[in-house]
Amino acid sequence: MRQYYQLKQQHPGAVLLFRVGDFYETFGEDAVTSARILDITLTKRGAGTASEVALAGFPHHALDNYLPKLVRAGQRVAICDQLEDPKQAKGLVKRGITELVTPGVSLHDNTLERRQNNYLAAVHFGKNEAGISFLDISTGEFLVAQGTLDYLGKLLQNFRPAEVLFCKKSRRDFDEHFGPDFCTYALDEWVFGHDYAHDTLTRHFRTTSLKGFGVDTIKEGVIAAGCILHYLAETKHTDIQHVASLGRLEEDKYVWLDRFTVRNLELVQAQHPGGVPLIEILDQTLTPMGARLLRKWVVLPLKEVSQIQRRLDTVAALVADPELLETVQTHLRPINDLERLISKVAVRRVNPRELLQLARALESIAPLREKLAASGVRALEKLADQLNPCTTLRAEIQTKIRPDAPLLTNQGHVIMDGVDAELDELRGLAFSGKDFLLKMQQREQAATGISSLKVAYNKVFGYYLEVSNAHKSKVPAEWIRKQTLVNAERYVTEELKTYEEKILNAEEQLFVIESRIYQEVVLAALDFVSQVQQNARAVGVLDCLASFAATARQYHYVQPVVNDGPTLDIKAGRHPVIERGLPPGESYIPNDICLNQDEQQIVVITGPNMAGKSALLRQTALIVLLAQVGSFVPADAATIGIIDKIFTRVGASDNLSKGESTFMVEMTETASILNNLSDRSLVLMDEIGRGTSTYDGISIAWAIVEHLHNTPKARAKTLFATHYHELNQLADDCPRVRNYNVAVQEADGRVLFLRKLRPGGSEHSFGIHVARMAGMPPAVVLRANEIMHHLEQERTQTGLPDAVDPTAPTDFDDVLAGLDESPRSAQPRPRATTAMATRPTLQLSMFEPGDPKLEQLRELLQTLDINTLTPIEALLKLQELKGLM
Repeated sequence: MRQYYQLKQQHPGAVLLFRVGDFYETFGEDAVTSARILDITLTKRGAGTASEVALAGFPHHALDNYLPKLVRAGQRVAICDQLEDPKQAKGLVKRGITELVTPGVSLHDNTLERRQNNYLAAVHFGKNEAGISFLDISTGEFLVAQGTLDYLGKLLQNFRPAEVLFCKKSRRDFDEHFGPDFCTYALDEWVFGHDYAHDTLTRHFRTTSLKGFGVDTIKEGVIAAGCILHYLAETKHTDIQHVASLGRLEEDKYVWLDRFTVRNLELVQAQHPGGVPLIEILDQTLTPMGARLLRKWVVLPLKEVSQIQRRLDTVAALVADPELLETVQTHLRPINDLERLISKVAVRRVNPRELLQLARALESIAPLREKLAASGVRALEKLADQLNPCTTLRAEIQTKIRPDAPLLTNQGHVIMDGVDAELDELRGLAFSGKDFLLKMQQREQAATGISSLKVAYNKVFGYYLEVSNAHKSKVPAEWIRKQTLVNAERYVTEELKTYEEKILNAEEQLFVIESRIYQEVVLAALDFVSQVQQNARAVGVLDCLASFAATARQYHYVQPVVNDGPTLDIKAGRHPVIERGLPPGESYIPNDICLNQDEQQIVVITGPNMAGKSALLRQTALIVLLAQVGSFVPADAATIGIIDKIFTRVGASDNLSKGESTFMVEMTETASILNNLSDRSLVLMDEIGRGTSTYDGISIAWAIVEHLHNTPKARAKTLFATHYHELNQLADDCPRVRNYNVAVQEADGRVLFLRKLRPGGSEHSFGIHVARMAGMPPAVVLRANEIMHHLEQERTQTGLPDAVDPTAPTDFDDVLAGLDESPRSAQPRPRATTAMATRPTLQLSMFEPGDPKLEQLRELLQTLDINTLTPIEALLKLQELKGLM
């Protein structure tokens, strides 16, 4: 236990798995935590004594089952192994921490998602800007960036790291700017020094500077990257030669998608249970590398037309040649996770079966390369040049590793026969022993004439010859007697003793020789790390482009025209996710959208609830995003002038933990949009102002549209969906504002949603119809209709105009002041509001207080629901009430 506590002090915040014999044990608080998370028995060590301590453990061979559960629960796990053979140890077995597994630093398959990266991130807060770095140790991908806190928040939202590192003194800053939703770990302040980080990086990459990576000028980013390498060393991950380069995420290369937009558009994660994100529709990749790359492409759309066009041209070639697409996919299908397999080779943690998977994956590279080289498509020919079949490595693995090799090297039967003569001889001894003993028994029976002689074995004497008492006289003089039984004698011979020594040592020697040959194969594979990583990158790109082509063919997408022009013109656009979720036989109703900076910059869309306004906004953003990712789009035609920022303000949410209401969150997101606009932005706003009073909401929405229209340097293309029909008047005053509505058809008191966008405003929201569709009780729906008609009558009588004067007072106290008969009534009286019209009408009471019969009658009337009574029931109830009088 003293040894345990000494090791525990090294990592006090981690669960320590302490190897004791065939078990991993946990003690104290670690045992309580492990028992709860792993659902294993919690017991005690030294029960009833002064040294009593909680204990929980599991067999060492079950580590791969239990470790992922601890890591996914957010625990840091220190694995303490026995560093020497217990049989040869004198006294206490030497132990040490061999690995520290954290949510962001893991190479265990069961803790990783095959189709997603597992990023470790580090954030450094500088004076003017902040730096951030991302590393996936399972693939070797290492990225760095620097910018504003908003930019870092966007990257954290997009990459969703499993763990984030920061300086202990920056905890408050991190929580304030990025929230509590990340698994974090704080490091000492000295780790975040520029000189230390620079030295750490140059020492790892074996360079004299960082200029070759293009990151030497981003000081805060370099500090964040150095912090990650320090953390790897601290967690006992030192064999990281597969982390061979450092890439820079340059903000001006990618479309700005803030964290609100990524969330609202549901690009990689659905907002609600059972929802379908865009990635699920788009992802037809066949390899883990392709799936991980596709997620990155979706959250980092391109802004450079030439890069987008290269992707589109490649997809077009695959779409036009179904046979080529099918052949490419056929060769991609057997390719396993090259990135993570070669990373395991680099860190010396690859098992025999994984080496065989690597060889099988490389088998598909050569025919794939030939097919791409002969395709006649320039982009595919370039990808072919990047592929390396690694023939030597594949041959090394396949000629030395048995095709039926076990998972672990200590289980034997890893190396092929014929690779090593000594190994073959030892195998003959170890696994052909029965044949040897049988031949010896038959030979001695013939030589001595003892027909009942037999060769046997026990743990005390080892191998021996047993002769019954009836044949003792026939035993040769050179045999050595070992044991006398009641009916027999047991003997040994020099030949038998020699064979026994060989056979008992054979298995141990087998393990040594097989381990040596296996390590030679792993060392040979180490020379191919960079080539296999290059293959993985090329295969990932090809897989993504093939996925785009397959999606385009399956769902009838078209190639968009992407240029530097100012126009966004979509003909018959469809929502890619909603379209796939429609019932069989029902087709999606497409719509046209055209936005430009000179004639139709802002489109105000009105229409009833459930008509499809929100879907129209989202589908526009998704079509633009798909085009700039390099995919075909769900439309009949599309011309996309490059968009540099996509902003969305849709949906209702709150952040009560920070004291922020739904309206406060809405205003915060809207402020972020208005403060970051550019001339090429696409803005999508849905129901702005609905979280507050009608008067305030209309005023805010009106002012926002005016601001978007009148800002001279940022004529952002905007779709503005609203229920405030008063905003239709903006088109009269703002020349680049156009009114559209989503069509409906009303008949027999019911509404048919046509889902079609047409010019002109709308005057009705049909909210009560939607309430009826949602299953609202009939009494509530009837009452709502009554109130609506009453309000409409009051509106007519008071002369409330259809449009609200945006210069009218918006504060409710001012409205009251206009109605009060106090001296404040001398102020100008504003027009009546809808909110004021909903005040209930007062009437005199029918009953005098104190009369018991009248009180009973009133109680019965209050509990009576006349909307649910049949005529007969009503007459019977009336008779009952009359009887009370």
